[in-house]
Amino acid sequence: MEFQNLGDAVQQNLKDGDTVAFEGFTHLIPHAAAHEVIRQNIADLTVIRMTPDLVYDQMVGMGLVRKVIFSYAGNPGVGLLRRMRDAIENEWPRALEIEEHSHAAMANAYEAGASGLPCAIFRGYLGAGLKQVNPNIRSVICPFTGEELAAVPAICPDVSFIHAQKADRKGNVLIEGIVGVQKEAVLAAKRAVVTVEEIVDDLNAHPNMCVLPHWTISSICVVPGGAHPSYTHGYYDRDNAAYLEWDDIAADRERFQTWMTKNVLQSSPEAFRDRVKSLGVAL
Repeated sequence: MEFQNLGDAVQQNLKDGDTVAFEGFTHLIPHAAAHEVIRQNIADLTVIRMTPDLVYDQMVGMGLVRKVIFSYAGNPGVGLLRRMRDAIENEWPRALEIEEHSHAAMANAYEAGASGLPCAIFRGYLGAGLKQVNPNIRSVICPFTGEELAAVPAICPDVSFIHAQKADRKGNVLIEGIVGVQKEAVLAAKRAVVTVEEIVDDLNAHPNMCVLPHWTISSICVVPGGAHPSYTHGYYDRDNAAYLEWDDIAADRERFQTWMTKNVLQSSPEAFRDRVKSLGVAL
């Protein structure tokens, strides 16, 4: 485990053609990390996320993504992911392959990857149409009950990126609030990069908190505000206005490119933090 700046961590851990997960459920979405990937123009990626939202709309719209593995694609509370839809329907800026699952399948697939298993087996997909268009959804018969069960491949990313509240000086990471599949995404990956709000001497973690031990993590980067416009429990709220604004920005290719150039390509992790502060978010 290394403490690094975000640029070095991304360059060291993520390469063209990798399979990568950016996870966080509702909050702790690692936007700053995704922006650094965009700045470094790391391309031909297979990206995995249970709920692709703005973070993947931006990466897809910049032409960095070859395939998306997901279970729900949308701008939370607003509607479409317009850049992702444009890529699927019009192949702009490039053709996009999709592999769609249910939430249950994705959660179980991450758990299987974290457990070192080749696939996830669970109850699901009976009567559902997804398995007609996704050859990675298969069935097995339970050897004990004879019941037909669903099976999907384990998710094992080359790299997982997550955001968290804090890390201690040994590199142990604390996640508070809603915990989605961040823990499983880290444990399933070959390499894991964690952005945090701060480094502390003591996590002060009470029983049953989610703590990722330092040996599960490749790099830790201090990026205050690194989840914005999603939120970090205990630090700042969700920026609902940004999600509403994105619907208009992403609707037009030229406006999208202009926004990305100004706010991502010509920016930096430090500028990301300053921009979040300028919006009135207390970091």
